[in-house]
Amino acid sequence: MAVLYRGVMVGLVGVAFGFQLNAFAQNTPAQTWPDPVPNRQAAAVKDKKPAPRRSLAGLWGSRLGNQAKGTQLRPNDGSPASELPYTPLGRQMYQAHKALEGEDAVPPAGTNDPRVTCEPLGFPRYNHYDLGARIYQDEHSVSILYNYDNRWRIIWTDGRSVPTLVDGGVEIDGQYRESRWMGYSVGKWLDDYTLEVQTVGTLPEERVWLDNTGRPISDRARITETFRRLDADTLEWSETLDDPKMYTQPWQTMKIPMILQDPRTDVLTRYCSPYEIEAYNKAYGDGASGK
Repeated sequence: MAVLYRGVMVGLVGVAFGFQLNAFAQNTPAQTWPDPVPNRQAAAVKDKKPAPRRSLAGLWGSRLGNQAKGTQLRPNDGSPASELPYTPLGRQMYQAHKALEGEDAVPPAGTNDPRVTCEPLGFPRYNHYDLGARIYQDEHSVSILYNYDNRWRIIWTDGRSVPTLVDGGVEIDGQYRESRWMGYSVGKWLDDYTLEVQTVGTLPEERVWLDNTGRPISDRARITETFRRLDADTLEWSETLDDPKMYTQPWQTMKIPMILQDPRTDVLTRYCSPYEIEAYNKAYGDGASGK
């Protein structure tokens, strides 16, 4: 059964929908709507199969669930090790963001997170949310279908060049193109098991956040991802952010092991729905209502 996701409820009551990590055994009979059997990972440890060449295809999940504390490698927890190299503008933007989560979290009535009004998360925030994805590919591209909000992006692998960043967008073959929610992604295989992806042309800082804790990101960002297929059942997904407008130096945001799932799994559908938000506020009240 599809479940509509109430975007504000994560901040209000801390509800997190964990991704189902366990999957089916090799001898599981075909079913119409299969439930994963919790022994695939144990079997994989005993008998790991080699990764297929130049293939990321599959349904992938992580153990992180909703990444409430921000980016995986640099959580917003107040520790010196997690402090980011903000530019003056970057720090100003961070302080202007009123997040429901992280070290400087505010009460629900005080938030200005675009997520709460059901704006798309944008890229790369989808990587720093409830990360689970289904990946398809052909000879021209890799398609990533994110579980949350049923969003998708295209990574071109057909040899085209990375667009050139210009004010307000990118330049492709001498023509201007607008900024996009998911930016423009181009990948190249470094070897048979490693795909490197460059993304530029994301939305400006007043439209999107980097993570749930309000870290900023701008349209000058260049995001580098590495997808490394370790074996048949494991994919290492890493990301580095280079945004000279917000940060004085590049920094690594995540390095997450993704586990292959049963491809027949009917994944829970989660949307941010304005109708559901309104219904929730009518039934229970919101932070500003005083109810």
